[in-house]
Formats: sequence, C-alpha cells, structure tokens
Amino acid sequence: MQKTFSVLLLFVLTAAFAANGFSQGTPLKRGSDNISVEGHLPLGAPESVADVELEQDLDRPYAYVARARYRGNYDRGMDIIDLSDPSNPKRLLHWVNSNDDLNTGVGGLDIKYFKYSSRVYVVLSMQFGVGPDNDLGAVVFDVTGLPDVTKVKEVARIREPEMPGGFHNIFIYQHSNGTPYLITTIRGAGANMYDLRKVVTGDVANARAANIPIPGDQNVSRAYHDFYAAWHPDSEEDRFYGGGAGGYYIYDITDVEHPELRITLTGINGVSYGHTFTPDPTGRYVIAETEYQYAPLRIFDLKPALDGEKSNINQPISAWTANWKNLVHNHEVRWPYVFVSGYLDGLQVFSLMDPENPQTVGYYDTITSDEGGVMDGAFGVDVRNADGLIVLSDGSTGIWTFRMEGFNGWNGEDWGVPNISSVQNWDEESKEGTR
Repeated sequence: MQKTFSVLLLFVLTAAFAANGFSQGTPLKRGSDNISVEGHLPLGAPESVADVELEQDLDRPYAYVARARYRGNYDRGMDIIDLSDPSNPKRLLHWVNSNDDLNTGVGGLDIKYFKYSSRVYVVLSMQFGVGPDNDLGAVVFDVTGLPDVTKVKEVARIREPEMPGGFHNIFIYQHSNGTPYLITTIRGAGANMYDLRKVVTGDVANARAANIPIPGDQNVSRAYHDFYAAWHPDSEEDRFYGGGAGGYYIYDITDVEHPELRITLTGINGVSYGHTFTPDPTGRYVIAETEYQYAPLRIFDLKPALDGEKSNINQPISAWTANWKNLVHNHEVRWPYVFVSGYLDGLQVFSLMDPENPQTVGYYDTITSDEGGVMDGAFGVDVRNADGLIVLSDGSTGIWTFRMEGFNGWNGEDWGVPNISSVQNWDEESKEGTR
C-alpha cells in the first residue's frame, strides 16, 4: 500500500510541476495574459449552478445552464442565457421545475441540446430524492422560437419508475445511423440510450433503445458516472466511452441493441471509480478524471489495445493538474487543447501536443470563496467551435465567457486530425465524412 501511495504521489507532484512556468491566480492577477474575460453574469445562491451547454450556431447565441441545489433552499431547473453580446450575458428565462418545493435532492445537473426535423431542443437531466419526481430523469424543451421565451415549450418528460433517482449525467450523440440518442446514467446497471426522435414525437414510452452494460459483477447504485460517444475513424465504429465502477470502458455501439466491449481501463492505481472520460479526435489518447481531492487528470495511450496487443490498459502515460491540493470536475477536448472546469482552480487550459508532457497554456480563477470546500467553484465548460468562444459555469459565481489569444475557432482538419469533438453535426443525417 505504501509503495502504491508513493507512486501516485509522485505522479501528482510531477503533473503539478508540468505547468510550463505558469503561476496560478492571485487576488491581484486572476488569470494568465492570454485569457481575457468577455463577460460575467452572477446567477444567484452559492452552489446553485451546475453544467452549461452552448449552442454552436452563431445565429443562435444561447447558453443553457442547469440549476441545482447543493446547499440552501433555492430553485432547481434551468436558465437560458443570451450571448448575442458575449461581453454582456443576459438571462432570458429562469425555468423552475413544477412541484419544486415537494422534491428533495439536487435537481437540474446536466444539460444538452440537439436538433431534429428543423427544430432545436434542450434536454435537462434531473435528479431527485423523495418526492413526486423521484422517477424523473429528464425534461425536454423545444427552444426553436428563441429569443421569444413565450415560445419555449416543455415537450416531454422521461421517467424511469423502476429505476428511481433520476439521471446524474447525460450525453447526446448523433449516431452514424442518423438517430439522435440520449445516453444517461441510471440508478442501476449500465447506461441507458433513448431515441430522441420518439421522445419529441410523443412516443416516450417506447423511446428506450438500449442499455450499455458495465463489465463484471459491479454491485453499485450507479454503474456509470459520466460518458462520451464519438465516431472512431480507424474502425468506422460508433464508440461509447464511460467512466464508472472499477475504471473506464469503451464499447462499440454501432449496433445499438448489441453493444460490444472493446477496451477496458481497470486495475489503475488510485482509481476505483471513473468520472469524466474523453478521447482525442483519433480515439488513441483519452483523458480520464476521478473525482476526489489530490487526483490529477490521467492521460492514457490506447494504441496497444487498438493494435490488438492487449484488451486492458492500466498505466497512464502522463498526468496533469492545476494544483495538487485540488481536483478537476469536467473538461472539453479541442485537440490539442483541453479546456477544464477545475472547481477551485476555475478555468484551466492545457495542451496535449505532447501527450506525455501536458502543458498548461492558460487559466482564469472564477472562484471568490472556498466555503463549499474543494468541490465548489468551476462546474462545467463548453467551447463554440465556430469562433472559439469559451463558456464556463461556476457553482457559486455564475456564468463566464472567455477568449483565449490565438484560439479563434476549432476544426480538427486544421490540426491534422479528424473533425471530431463533443459538437454534433445536427444538420447532417449521418456523419459520413466529418463530425
């Protein structure tokens, strides 16, 4: 045990000093010179702001913020933010879940948007304890009519009475078969997939399309914590990347009803449960997070597994952290950059140009108090590929917009990699060619 701890501590300290000479924020200098604050909008009570989603079309300058309740007694639901002027964010709508006072639990946690049949929809994940909405997993809205908030309509609610407790995290993926799927955590084994075409056309009862299992006998209340799905160019497969009980798992979900396990990342020192798990555009390198204090982001090279030499990877090739005393929450990959929402470390950006030596390239401290402990602060982050706008949600200080010098947008082909990120090409029926 002592040897294992020493190896992990060495890894953390090595990552902490791989910051390429950057010092972190101070009261007099909150950010690096290459990060500029465009705008900031406080949204209310401490630890009431959860994840953020940014529409990608420049002619639809809207961000969506999930509203949770971690402490105190405040509304749980969703905010819609107008970013037509990124220097002056404006809240267009504050939506509160019905029966809010009758429910316990955190409420709105994750939020994503998608397009189908020329309409734009938002999916808000919900997680309640005791109360009338204990089985509510997600609320779906039609937001096509923005900025007219009177045209924002709730169109569906996804409930799972046999698996109460809601959806902690969600991801929406435009499958190669042309179907938009909602992938969700559940209070049970595996992750569920829902056909969003059926959801928005009134057939919610038959929308559940598949369950992605977790290998082995994982007797846990929630098998997965977070995940990602992307096209894998080399194998021409739709792939699911999930972090959860025991580590991280990669499935081929091309045949949605019959997921096939491709790669596992288990037996990793310091990892008993995986969190956020994101590949680079090629599917070779993955960034893996574990949500506990002192844990760095670990970088893994999947090449031995992709080449068929082994099926399990358990040794990272490098690690990164902004401050070894803290921890990271979420991240977005726009190769070679990784945009990080780092709780007490605010916005962080590091480069994976050399995956064995990740380097911090920018930062900005958004937190003003650590009263909520190491898990207060920067919660979610998103990037608009068209122009490089960075949006970050901070649990206590609200929503922030940033620019990074020299980063004026992202297309993978400009970097010699496939144009694949969390951004989906909703205007294409399938992802033949680029994502």
